[in-house]
Amino acid sequence: MQLGDRQYKLAYAYALAAVVFWGTAASAFKISLRYVDGISLLLFASVTSATVFFLYLLASGKLSLLRTFTKRDYLWSAGLGFLNPFLYYVILFKAYSLLPAQEAQPINFVWPLTLVLLSIPLLGQRIKLASILAILISFGGVIVIATHPEKPADLLAFRFSNGLGVALALGSTVIWALYWVLNTKDRRDEAVRLFVNFLFACVYILVLMLLLSRFQFGNWQGLLGGMYIGLFEMGITFLVWLKALRCAKTTAHVVNLIYLVPFLSLLVIALVLGEDIRPSTIVGLVLIITGILLQKAVCP
Repeated sequence: MQLGDRQYKLAYAYALAAVVFWGTAASAFKISLRYVDGISLLLFASVTSATVFFLYLLASGKLSLLRTFTKRDYLWSAGLGFLNPFLYYVILFKAYSLLPAQEAQPINFVWPLTLVLLSIPLLGQRIKLASILAILISFGGVIVIATHPEKPADLLAFRFSNGLGVALALGSTVIWALYWVLNTKDRRDEAVRLFVNFLFACVYILVLMLLLSRFQFGNWQGLLGGMYIGLFEMGITFLVWLKALRCAKTTAHVVNLIYLVPFLSLLVIALVLGEDIRPSTIVGLVLIITGILLQKAVCP
């Protein structure tokens, strides 16, 4: 086997592993939130992820790169860590606590189009007419999922199953997109950057828990759920995805596999959580993916 072919297959293997892990995340969120509140869950997950990143840096000999960080680098990481994982997951976990998983997961998946909208004021990019159409199609899918109409006329009523939950799920996409816009300006090693980000996030979460007096350390189900999320939604999966991007000839070879995540997630939600997947959820998700693909075609 030629080296190029081997790298090509490795890229797909890593990417598919990441897709499978992310496909279980929505169900893991809902199950874990039955036993522990979102803030405690985030602490368990963030500590687990920080540990994974530390062990990876230690094994790969990259831990010494921390010595190259300036005071400005640490301040930048403090800001990024506040956005993600701290603020992003606080909002997302609250959304999951209010919505069925089959609603929260697809709505959260519109972040690529939120990224397009944020790129206009933050990066000075122009938006094309086709991009506007793509955004309208995807957000039309969000409305279908959030209102689950039985007939087309029901769409005009805008009766959300939980308006706050929908707002939070959409709000999380803004935080996630903002995080990645800011990441385009950061040239430091990804794994080192993630480790420092998560360390700061752990501090933020502990401070928030002190302020709210929420401590649920004794709940082993929540602890296990947080560890699973920290390993397979964040830590290991982030590293596996980065590995897939490095092995691929072009990122397009593996990035398209991301679109499998929401469909796999719905399958896991149905099997593990026992949610009856509504036809409106499928229709809405197809609209969301269609809009994202159209936007990608317009601005490859």
